[in-house]
Amino acid sequence: MTTRRDRGERGALRLDPRLIIGIALIAGSTFGVWTLVSGLDDGVEVYVARGTLASGTHIQVDDLDTESVRLGASAEHYVVAGDFPEDGLVVARTIEAGELVPDASVDATDRAGLATVVVPSRGPLPADVSTGTRVDVWTAAETEGGGYEPPTVLVSGAEIAGIIESEGMVSSGGTSVELLVPREKVAALLGALASGDAIDLVPARASGE
Repeated sequence: MTTRRDRGERGALRLDPRLIIGIALIAGSTFGVWTLVSGLDDGVEVYVARGTLASGTHIQVDDLDTESVRLGASAEHYVVAGDFPEDGLVVARTIEAGELVPDASVDATDRAGLATVVVPSRGPLPADVSTGTRVDVWTAAETEGGGYEPPTVLVSGAEIAGIIESEGMVSSGGTSVELLVPREKVAALLGALASGDAIDLVPARASGE
């Protein structure tokens, strides 16, 4: 006589262990492929020259296209989409059509009309002065009596390109500053240096202050 227990055992679903293992392998393989594809799609949007951009050209974001590329750590060397200044950029070296726009090939300032002049500092530089800071160059001519005439601004808003700290036994112990100066001001600044005029660098006021 067939009991209710026997009928229940025959009707129960029996899962083959091999089927369970197969399902697990398929799921794992699918997840692995998805992870690989996701990893390959880690491109970053960078700017690309729509046409050839000659050195000295002032460009706006409309002059560029964007393209998603995989650059890894090298992405920091290119202009990333969204990082374009509203005032535009100046091309420092020619960028060919279709070329990614390198950071080193553009600048916020047109440096074609600038020259570098090294100016010794008469004393410690202000704490808020560093590379990239804009300063006014004040000069005062020495008088015959050993004093100085009232100081005047010789160069306004000169950008500091570098700071040179004197080192070694033969150094004078002072600090020199590399300034980016408009070419039309170079002769006057060199003349002030040659004459021994007192020269001081004062942080320039931001526009609008």
